[in-house]
Amino acid sequence: MERNLPVFETARLILRGVTEADAHAYERHFVDYAVIGNLAAFVPWPYPAGGVLEFIRTQVLPNQAIDRWVWGIFLKTDPGELVGVVELLRQGRPKNRGFWLSRELWGRGIMTEAVVPVMDYAFDSLGFEKLTFTNAVGNVRSRRVKEKTGARLVGVEPARYVNPNFTEREVWEITKEEWHGFRAGGKPGPVLS
Repeated sequence: MERNLPVFETARLILRGVTEADAHAYERHFVDYAVIGNLAAFVPWPYPAGGVLEFIRTQVLPNQAIDRWVWGIFLKTDPGELVGVVELLRQGRPKNRGFWLSRELWGRGIMTEAVVPVMDYAFDSLGFEKLTFTNAVGNVRSRRVKEKTGARLVGVEPARYVNPNFTEREVWEITKEEWHGFRAGGKPGPVLS
């Protein structure tokens, strides 16, 4: 099992571990109801002042590359400004991967680009056999990331989100075998209707 968090580069992005130095940019892009409203209800709203730095210090750094992997997303055109995060969790609650992205960058395919190397790493380096993802029913952008990366919708269940209008979540899965088939040009699994 690898203990270091690798840096990934894609066509437009750099993904590297989140540090305390990223807290100001993290807060600037994250503390936005349009972003936080899509997250599970345990995320506080209004978000407390200094909460991002505290989260990095107490939740991210002590667990980084042990059972939680948290990459900051940086545009190659501005490599010092964190604009989003992709998180991978060994023990899904129920999900193994979560993410958020600055609202100003939505709809550009950035998150789809960001999750691909993370999924490669999960399956090929960390030994995951299956990944589970969730999103609020109604969070179409998050749903599209899952569809565009070959995940299968396996169910819908009650859930609580910061935005009280979201009352259910979609649950998605992809196995290591399905991911490798998808990466090789195969078709994604069936989607439940």
